[in-house]
Amino acid sequence: MAPYRAGIVGAGGIAGLGILGMHDEADIGEKKFTASHAGGYAATDDIELVAVADVDEDKLDRFGDAWEIPPERRYVGHEAMLDAEDLDAVSVCTPSFLHRDHVVDAARSAADPDVVWCEKPIAASVTGAEEMVEVCDETDTELLVNHSFRFTEKQERLRELVREEGLLGDVHAVSMQFRMELLRNSTHLLDMLVSLLDARAERVSGYITGENEAVDTLEAEEAVDDAGGGGFVVLDDGTFATVDCTIPRADSSMTMQFVGTEGKLYLNNDDGEWRYWRLDEGDHVEEDLAEYGIEGAWTWDDDYRRAFPNAARHVEELLDGTAENRSTGREATRSLEIIVGFYLSHYTGGQVSIPLDRPLRDAEITSW
Repeated sequence: MAPYRAGIVGAGGIAGLGILGMHDEADIGEKKFTASHAGGYAATDDIELVAVADVDEDKLDRFGDAWEIPPERRYVGHEAMLDAEDLDAVSVCTPSFLHRDHVVDAARSAADPDVVWCEKPIAASVTGAEEMVEVCDETDTELLVNHSFRFTEKQERLRELVREEGLLGDVHAVSMQFRMELLRNSTHLLDMLVSLLDARAERVSGYITGENEAVDTLEAEEAVDDAGGGGFVVLDDGTFATVDCTIPRADSSMTMQFVGTEGKLYLNNDDGEWRYWRLDEGDHVEEDLAEYGIEGAWTWDDDYRRAFPNAARHVEELLDGTAENRSTGREATRSLEIIVGFYLSHYTGGQVSIPLDRPLRDAEITSW
């Protein structure tokens, strides 16, 4: 069987060029990075990256040179690629406010992909996310959203333990902390919340700092709405969650603490510490998670880098028809609506109910 054919829309850092702050500046655009869409495809057996599109011709050529894409398959603008190529998978690696247009265009295009692998967050507005889901349903296209933690073995096992095996029992409360900005960074944290609990927000109260450090640390070229923030979330299973995503990158650790009727769990993904205590007749007794199939804590250097090859292999499984989508557009919308709810709550001074009513679903929060 001939390899599946993949194309990428957006030739930036997460596509495969490298990201300032994660990689050495001298390596960006020169090396092949595993923690990227192109790196994920390169790790598969049966997916070949054959084309790339971007409106920035310099970036397009840097990407094409780094990933050995022939000049005739480097397209200026996504429409040109989608018109010219027959693709099985399309990666959307553009800024989040462009995701809606690029996913919808890909799903409806002559390229006719079976899978669209879209970067997180799914979109800049809930309306945009819902339209992406609807169009992909109409065109029989799998929309896979790259909340990359879902594609790490440790989180997948933890999800089974919490959702299916009752590790925590009924969860009372969750407290979470991570770096600013909400859309670009903290969407990971909120997706972990809704994924591990299989829950959706019902009520949100939020605070937005207005502070965004990407202009300085990542040399961003334009201002966006995305900023630090947080608040509280009441989930539809009754869990009360507090969220603090106001901290500068250099000072932050991604931490989550769950307290339930059967035990409590502490996750620190930046410092490599995962701990679990079983509740035994009123006393919390610490147990090694290795007894439950999780060896060691999650780390950025190991687990995060493997997430992209794992996700690309999942794209391969979806193309083969041998798996169910592990990160759907509908699920990705659950974390987005919490973030939008924080913004609406902050600027209106009141609590916000979810699902959002129109025209609140149209509120757009821009990021990179």
